Amino acid sequence: MNTIRNKSWKSHLRIPLLILLLLVALAAYYYQVHNRVHFEVVQFKSNLIGKPLPYGVVLPRGYGLITARRKHYPVLYLLHGWSGNYNSWVKDTGLMQYAADYQMIVITPEGGNGWYTDSATVPSDQYETYFMDELIRDVDSRFRTIADRRGRSVAGASMGGYGALKFGFKHPDKFSLAASMSGAIDATSRTDESSILQTFGEPLSSTRKDNDLPRLAREFPSDRQALLPYLYLDCGTDDPWLTSNRDFSSVLLERKIIHEYRQLPGGHIWTYWDRQLREVIRIAGDRMVSAE
Repeated sequence: MNTIRNKSWKSHLRIPLLILLLLVALAAYYYQVHNRVHFEVVQFKSNLIGKPLPYGVVLPRGYGLITARRKHYPVLYLLHGWSGNYNSWVKDTGLMQYAADYQMIVITPEGGNGWYTDSATVPSDQYETYFMDELIRDVDSRFRTIADRRGRSVAGASMGGYGALKFGFKHPDKFSLAASMSGAIDATSRTDESSILQTFGEPLSSTRKDNDLPRLAREFPSDRQALLPYLYLDCGTDDPWLTSNRDFSSVLLERKIIHEYRQLPGGHIWTYWDRQLREVIRIAGDRMVSAE
């Protein structure tokens, strides 16, 4: 009789144990999936520009966990260069690996070859207004962001470096950091490329004047300098934009505008930007508030 009772007890116990093991396994799988960096693409349609402008989103470890559902994160907007797209940073650098060490969201917008500027010649190409009025609003509505300058930075390489620094001067209330890697600082003074002519118009146009980065720095009001984001720029010693970056740093020094400038070995290539991206993410993490 005791043997029969023991077998019956064990039979009844087996099912709850199997259920418990299944729940533990599911919980472990759930944690593993959500405790790693995740990349997704938002198929955003811009009403201003009138076409789809997808953007990439790198979500930090733990973003999708139930225990983090009330947690909000700082955001780094990472701008691609000329001829690139929203996927360039993920495809050509170790962004996913570098972001894994930080509790921040990284957004990689689509900027076309529009120089992150409202075009002088194509009325629908409003890439600056799109960024400020549509993109940031959409990101803040879709994701748990810290939706003010304390938790927002912008950085980029080449054309994106120009765009990031320009945004820092024209919209200082939006960002705590504006960072440039090999920035095309002199974009508005050039006439040697079709996208530059399409964006900025003819020499001496008002669009060139309004988006001239060295001019913005020279004429930025002294009594408002404390409102500027922290400015960071670097450039490789073999980069054709080295002189314009060095000259821009000199303008900032003359104006006593706080910034950090580095000259490092390297050229205008992805291997250089991949190396510097790790440092820019670190600086962004230091300059923005922590996830809260």
